[in-house]
Amino acid sequence: MGGQTALNCGVELFDNGVLKKYGVQVLGTPVESIKATEDRQIFADRLKEINEKLAPSVAVYSVEEALKAAMTISYPVMVRSAYALGGLGSGICKDEAKLKDVAKRAFAMSNQLLIEKSLLGWKEVEYEVVRDAANNCLTVCNMENLDPLGVHTGDSVVVAPSQTLSNKEYHMLRETSINVVRHFGIIGECNIQFALHPTSLEYCIIEINARLSRSSALASKATGYPLAFIAAKLSLGIQLPDIKNATTQLTTACFEPSLDYIVTKIPRWDLDRFHLTPKEIGSSMKSVGEVMAIGRTFEESIQKALRMVHPSVDGFVPKIPSGNKDVVDGEAFEENLRVPSNTRVYSLARAFEKGYSVNKIHELTNIDPWFLYKLKEIIDLSNDFSKLKIDELPIDQLKLAKQMGFSDRQLSRLMGTDEMTVRQNRINQGVKPWVKQIDTMAAEYPAKTNYLYITYNGSENDLAFDDHGVMVLGCGPYHIGSSVEFDWCAVSCIRTLRDLGMKTVVVNNNPETVSTDYDECDRLYFEELSLERVLDIYQQEGCQGAIISVGGQIPNNLSLPLFKNGVNILGTSPLMIDAAEERSRFSEIIDEIGVDQAPWRALYSVKDALDFAATVGYPCLLRPSYVLSGSAMNVAYGPDELRGFLRDAARVSEEHPVVMTKFILGAREIEMDAVAKNGQVICHAISEHVENAGVHSGDATLILPPQTVSLETIDKIKDVTRKIAQRFMISGPFNMQFLAKGDRIMVIECNLRASRSFPFVSKTLGVDFIDCATKVMIDHPQDLDKLPHLNTPIKPEGYVGIKAPMFSWPRLRDADPLLKCEMASTGEVACFGKDLHSAFLKAVMSAGFRLPNKNILIGIQQSFQPEFLPTAHKLHKLGYNLYATEATARYLNEHGIAAQPVEWPLHDKGEHPNVTKLITDKKIDMVINLPNHNTKYIKDNYLIRRASIDSGVPLVTNFQVTKLLVEALSKKEDLDASTLFHFQSKRKFSP
Repeated sequence: MGGQTALNCGVELFDNGVLKKYGVQVLGTPVESIKATEDRQIFADRLKEINEKLAPSVAVYSVEEALKAAMTISYPVMVRSAYALGGLGSGICKDEAKLKDVAKRAFAMSNQLLIEKSLLGWKEVEYEVVRDAANNCLTVCNMENLDPLGVHTGDSVVVAPSQTLSNKEYHMLRETSINVVRHFGIIGECNIQFALHPTSLEYCIIEINARLSRSSALASKATGYPLAFIAAKLSLGIQLPDIKNATTQLTTACFEPSLDYIVTKIPRWDLDRFHLTPKEIGSSMKSVGEVMAIGRTFEESIQKALRMVHPSVDGFVPKIPSGNKDVVDGEAFEENLRVPSNTRVYSLARAFEKGYSVNKIHELTNIDPWFLYKLKEIIDLSNDFSKLKIDELPIDQLKLAKQMGFSDRQLSRLMGTDEMTVRQNRINQGVKPWVKQIDTMAAEYPAKTNYLYITYNGSENDLAFDDHGVMVLGCGPYHIGSSVEFDWCAVSCIRTLRDLGMKTVVVNNNPETVSTDYDECDRLYFEELSLERVLDIYQQEGCQGAIISVGGQIPNNLSLPLFKNGVNILGTSPLMIDAAEERSRFSEIIDEIGVDQAPWRALYSVKDALDFAATVGYPCLLRPSYVLSGSAMNVAYGPDELRGFLRDAARVSEEHPVVMTKFILGAREIEMDAVAKNGQVICHAISEHVENAGVHSGDATLILPPQTVSLETIDKIKDVTRKIAQRFMISGPFNMQFLAKGDRIMVIECNLRASRSFPFVSKTLGVDFIDCATKVMIDHPQDLDKLPHLNTPIKPEGYVGIKAPMFSWPRLRDADPLLKCEMASTGEVACFGKDLHSAFLKAVMSAGFRLPNKNILIGIQQSFQPEFLPTAHKLHKLGYNLYATEATARYLNEHGIAAQPVEWPLHDKGEHPNVTKLITDKKIDMVINLPNHNTKYIKDNYLIRRASIDSGVPLVTNFQVTKLLVEALSKKEDLDASTLFHFQSKRKFSP
């Protein structure tokens, strides 16, 4: 149930005899079956037993064996890692040099690779299969990747059910799926992936995931068949015919769902944050989230999905999402089509606009012509609309556009008008959407489900609208800055409303979330979080009001437009939300109420920026408005850097002015998560960052309660919080960030919504902040004395909670793993300990950090050296062998700390060991790299950091984290036993 991490952990416990020692029974699929699907060699051998087809392949255990296997199989070859998640360590290699590089990186994460004949360009098809202990077996859902083989399924556009398979192909693969699952003895649910030749019946099995996966979540939401729920019952020995189908409440779970609609999944990438990372996608997954759209036609479904994944994009149009660059001419453009990337779907739109034929695009991309013809129809209709005016629009043409998935905003831009004019025109002509149920049986049996979607391809609604519930907007696709934390907030809000006897209407489009489980709410709309769609649902349902403050930035950005269109926004006024989001207006208000902040200026030209920087001095920080996770937020150390960063910030901020502030060096960052009622704070938590200001709060290590902040500083923070809550008349959740330097407290920003840290503070304090905020927003009474209000002592007492970030650097080739103002982490962990050091060690180890055994490499900028000296003394005293870059080694040796000098990667004189080789040969157990902003060794430092990531060597790049880590290591003997466990697994797990 817990994905690859849980599966790897369980197999390790089994292999070490722990499960046997304590008499633990593994329910569901036996461990031996799991190992047979994960170990590439056993998997191949087991398939041969039933004469099933697998691409020619060899399991190898070294780079040399990999090269030998490739010579036997012949290039191109596919490299796959055993026991890896999301294709980590995999890649297609066209020659020996590429294979050496990929295999070396892969062996840093796994001890076994499969070298396989590449089937690049074949179709990729998946089946979700369930089997019970009595050998009843069925396929729940089949899915087809729009992208041909070569792109990881997590990075592919996926359509369910398959659209281009013949009846013969569909049943051939279905029958194979059932035979294979029975042969492997899987009990519960699994996913099987096929490569299918595009013009023959030849196929190969790619892999089986004998666990629930991303595809399982997608298949569950696509069909309404709750796979995890069913798999849990099957694991307990209950059989499929004995489990009731929750959708019809008449039939059993022993049926294969039938779909009268099409589902499209599109991944969400955030590659633009990583400037050195190529935008190409391949067999190693890079996406950080996904959306799922439901429509009656493929065109309707994919256009919805494209808008869901990037709310700023208008469906299938030749516009690249903000921040992406597209090559538009000649051979370079064709290469952009030929090589899969995170923007290729928009390149397809541009190709059709430029007059490329379906055959030509198929030749370049290997995408099935069926999909290409459908996409071409969208562009053809777009061209028709660009010649029309709104007042001469025929109703049949308008209906056709809506049935093809065009939004009102999309049509308004094509016809040169505004969205609300198109909406009103459409309503006046009686062109409206219909609400349909997901019933799993294509209406063969009556459905009792509340699982809904909206389509223009219909003629009636499937249900009545008499609940008049409270609408809750979800978080949309997971992306950097908005992940499961906001879904926790939304679900907590929904559960509180239902506990209080209120009906709930949820709008969200992310198949990975709990909020899109249909049994969590009274009405679930799997739909777009757009002004058009939310208004449609709100008006059709006759909602009492809408809660927009628990789903992150996407719902928050809708607050003012919804308010202007008559939606009753519950909680803080949208006018106040707008004032807080618009950076220049917020800073003006902060000045008005006499609260301290860093010197600032709203920018209207490059000259404004340069003049301000000349006045206050560099470094300076650029802050766009209405953004999440620090998009385009950068610290400029000089005028050239400032000009480049200003372009990025202006693009993201769009019509709002960018604000520039003096960047305060050496300041602590402190967070306030709180709930207010009519401007009075009733619930709060104060946390501090380990890292100094300059690291985005989402990438920072968070400590609750604060450990180094004085009571005087905390009192000042509480006083400022009271003033701001009162000025903005906050009613609901909010988050504030502060700078603390000396006795000075400065406000950074205030988010009038729930924040990423709300789940962390709620779980650490044992107080559900969202439950409290929800009751405030619906004006429900609660016992305020039981809440941690501003006059209560600092909580918690007797233990410390720490939230640590997780990063995906191994997947992001060439990205520089330095932490900045723009968020880069893709997940987080939280741990408790009796004190700061035990909690910290637990947290970093839970995030995949391995404690060093023997050898540590150190490279420190000159200004840090005196401050770092006590830390270096502690490492020396702990018995570590220290290696250091030249200047650092010289400084340490001068101060009585033995350090072996190493050569810089690009300045190798042959006098000392080469630093990169030491790292890649695994002679180093941990790298501490604290670089200077201005140094001739910028490239060398980058190469050291990248070598650490690519070799799987733990890396620390922040001084405050290094200091705390070494303090914790030096106190390891005193820590509680639960922290002391630390073992090096025999099997290498992917981080």
